[in-house]
Amino acid sequence: MKHKIPQGIHTGALVGHLNTVTLCTTNIEEYKHFYGEVMQMDIVGPLDQTPEEIRHQNLFWNIPQDVEYEMYHFHRSSVPSLLHLRVLHLKTETPHIHNSYNSYELGSFSLGFPTAKAKEFDERMKSFNIGEMAPMQVGDIVRADGIPGQYLETIYQGPDYLHCVGIERVAISQLAPCDPDGLFCGPGYSALVSNDAEAEINFYTKVLDHYTQLDAVWNASKGSALGVAEGVPFRFTSFYAQEATQNHIIMLEFQDGNSIDTGVPSHLPNQGLGMYSFYTSSVEDILIRANQEETEILSQATILKDPIVGTGRAVLLKAPSGMYIEIIEKL
Repeated sequence: MKHKIPQGIHTGALVGHLNTVTLCTTNIEEYKHFYGEVMQMDIVGPLDQTPEEIRHQNLFWNIPQDVEYEMYHFHRSSVPSLLHLRVLHLKTETPHIHNSYNSYELGSFSLGFPTAKAKEFDERMKSFNIGEMAPMQVGDIVRADGIPGQYLETIYQGPDYLHCVGIERVAISQLAPCDPDGLFCGPGYSALVSNDAEAEINFYTKVLDHYTQLDAVWNASKGSALGVAEGVPFRFTSFYAQEATQNHIIMLEFQDGNSIDTGVPSHLPNQGLGMYSFYTSSVEDILIRANQEETEILSQATILKDPIVGTGRAVLLKAPSGMYIEIIEKL
């Protein structure tokens, strides 16, 4: 069964919104249960790939040839513009990016699941005994037009120590489109934890041509789902593709100096969330920008055939966080 994957490139944008997130795991059954049974995402896989396609893919992604895996596609067919999950089911044990749900651990942090029915969504998560970082929180927000509003948010414990955020903006448009029934939702964005915010901002804005919609320092509230002490300041920055209104990236930088480096970077084939994929209108322009900003280019432009993102001219970059960034120019 094939599904059309939207390019996510908008008029005037060099790089579109976040399209695909790649995760590695040795426990595919846990992923099927959490993202499939609980979150009601569609699952396709294992996907058909020739040995030559896999070999070329491994070279491009810097995966050792002795690391074997099968590829799965998790997605929400009722809202195809949402993030697609490319899950590599490893047959070979690799290090884990995270050791716990401690929010101070650097690297990939979360997937966001915007919903229009947060309380019902929370009841469903509880019915499946999904752990949460804290009870549902109610907070105040201010819309772009200056009108105040509220949000409901719970951070759940996903597979491989990835946080999965259920969030509803009350009487305001959601952070990403929801399923027509209003309960099942996302993923509509992703977040990471950094200890060098300026480097990340430089990468996403100057190399990927995204913009910061919000960049502020907040203090953790009492009982915060982040699991840090009340009053701890953290920088919150959101990156959007030009003209995009969804599939954004959030960066957190804790200001108290307590960030934790697990020693395992957020990239393939380490277990957890290790790569973001975007479409571009020009790989050549991306390479020019990457060289100007002294961004590490892990794999130069090559033709890559992938059952999820399609066939295109692709380049692999390394973000300051260590995250692999796959950029594809569709053919």
